[in-house]
Amino acid sequence: MSQFTTPAVLELLDNYKWRMVEPFRYYTEHMTACFDVELIESGYCLALGHVINVPVDYVTDLTSVPRALWSIFPPNGRYAKAAIVHDYLYSNALGSKAWADKVFLEAMTVLNVPWWRRHLMYWAVRWFGRGAYAVAGVDVDMDDFKKDGHDGFN
Repeated sequence: MSQFTTPAVLELLDNYKWRMVEPFRYYTEHMTACFDVELIESGYCLALGHVINVPVDYVTDLTSVPRALWSIFPPNGRYAKAAIVHDYLYSNALGSKAWADKVFLEAMTVLNVPWWRRHLMYWAVRWFGRGAYAVAGVDVDMDDFKKDGHDGFN
């Protein structure tokens, strides 16, 4: 069962940035499409039953929602812990982008974020999110996503 295994302890910095004060962990049962042991061991691909460890001093903006939409999607909503994990995966290009987005959706489900809200946020990151995947030269289009047969509504 996927779950957050530690509380998120954050310190507010300037300009809506937050710093992790204590390690933060999320256990995901979501499996990547990657089965290459060397890639899994290198950290490029993460395997089934993986604990995502967000370290102390990691800085996040929680959600990268444009300020004009904060009344509907505030950066510190019920989904904030899912956003921390997603930001960490994105900023380090861990796993594939599609996998990071699936973990985000899964984590929002764990947090009981309403169906409509979590799916709007999921599709926003699927379509517009880039993070370090583009910098790392990892394909950020939807091809890996389509191969899974995942429709985002699980």
